[in-house]
Amino acid sequence: MEMAVLIVGAGPSGLATSVCLRQFSIPHLILEKEDCYASLWKKRAYNRLKLHLAKEFCHLPFKPHSPSSPTYISKDGFIQYLDEYVATFNIQARYHRCVESAVYDQVSQKWQIQAKNTLSGSLENYVAKFLVVATGENSEGYIPRLRGLDNFKGEIVHSSKYKSGSEYENMEVLVVGCGNSGMEIAYDLSNFGARTSIVIRSPFHVLTKEMVRLAMSLQKYLPTSLVDFIIVWVAQFYYGDLSKYGLHRPTKGPFAIKETTGRSPVIDVGTIKRIQEKEIKVFMEISSINENNVEFKDGVEREFDAIVFATGYKSLTNNWLKDYSFLLNDEGMPRNKFPTHWKGQHGLYCAGFARRGLFGVSMDAKAIAKDINNVMVNRNDY
Repeated sequence: MEMAVLIVGAGPSGLATSVCLRQFSIPHLILEKEDCYASLWKKRAYNRLKLHLAKEFCHLPFKPHSPSSPTYISKDGFIQYLDEYVATFNIQARYHRCVESAVYDQVSQKWQIQAKNTLSGSLENYVAKFLVVATGENSEGYIPRLRGLDNFKGEIVHSSKYKSGSEYENMEVLVVGCGNSGMEIAYDLSNFGARTSIVIRSPFHVLTKEMVRLAMSLQKYLPTSLVDFIIVWVAQFYYGDLSKYGLHRPTKGPFAIKETTGRSPVIDVGTIKRIQEKEIKVFMEISSINENNVEFKDGVEREFDAIVFATGYKSLTNNWLKDYSFLLNDEGMPRNKFPTHWKGQHGLYCAGFARRGLFGVSMDAKAIAKDINNVMVNRNDY
């Protein structure tokens, strides 16, 4: 089957790209390996999850959230929004299609894509002038290799499989990872009566949702350095000195870090207060594990019933995108830095790899559709 554009992935990035292509009447097809769109939200998100940013920064192209929706939208609320988005724009996708290879043919100057129909087991071949990788950054949960982890006698779970702290009441639980997921999962565990601990290895900025919303508004008018100065001062005034609890701030400002590395500040949902009240204990980096016993780098040892790894994801794109060097590095992330990260060579694009949340997804989708349209007009492909 041959088409103008093939999109791999029916998450928010793929859906947004489809809608933007439709604005230019560009024919396209979405292939999705799962049985539904937005599978990360529908199947791999914990129950209490909410969008960390205000709704004005978290909508997809051509459909803002309704005025009656809450400022910070829950997981279920966002899934409902995606359902409405798909229905409004009549987005179609082919599900149960796991892309196994995508190769650029220099002779025909087209992409040759092979996908497996996981229902029938048959292989399907597709040809496209343009290929959009919309599988996003969160392909597979990453669990670091720790000495003795294979011998741990308790439960090991990645945050993508974690649902609720209600399953861990009265248990000793260690959360590894102090990003937004790790801090929120620690809070959720504490809410349900788990004896919760968290590993914090590196300095990070912690802000409230209101601080982040203020900062994003200020960034429209002020340089990042000044916004960082203001927000860090506000955070210091609000939280005080957190170093005595094992939490240290980086020397570089939160939004400068976001711009250069893509790493977001931690948005506090109540975890910091639990740490200050010693309801959630903070430990240093793990040294080794022996059955249920975990030893930390400072020599402290503690027994745990479960370990939750909120240690992020790794991209699997390079497993099937054989000519990934046109766009991605060896880790499956864009070779070019933001804001030119989305465009590669030979009609290859990526959406949702900007590390800028749903706002970045919308930017990518609009830029990709506009660029493909310009190329097609110049080639007289319409």
